[in-house]
Amino acid sequence: MTYVINEPCIGEKDASCVEVCPVDCIHPTPGEPGFDAAEQLHIDPEECIDCDACVEACPVDAITAEDSVPDQWQKYIDINANYYKEPK
Repeated sequence: MTYVINEPCIGEKDASCVEVCPVDCIHPTPGEPGFDAAEQLHIDPEECIDCDACVEACPVDAITAEDSVPDQWQKYIDINANYYKEPK
């Protein structure tokens, strides 16, 4: 299982989650190219270690466990995963 960043992150990109992630699996970070253009942040499902640190740090409650993503946000599971499949 992994965590997923959902709709409340759109336009926010607070990046508190980036700061606490022990495996650096949330991108783009504020210093990376594309941060300003990105609509939201994304969690790499292959790198996430399910530590829960990002969930606690998110000020807009945008992060949920993949198996707890509400029905209306199911598309964000693929949005997060697909971000890491696209060439950067």
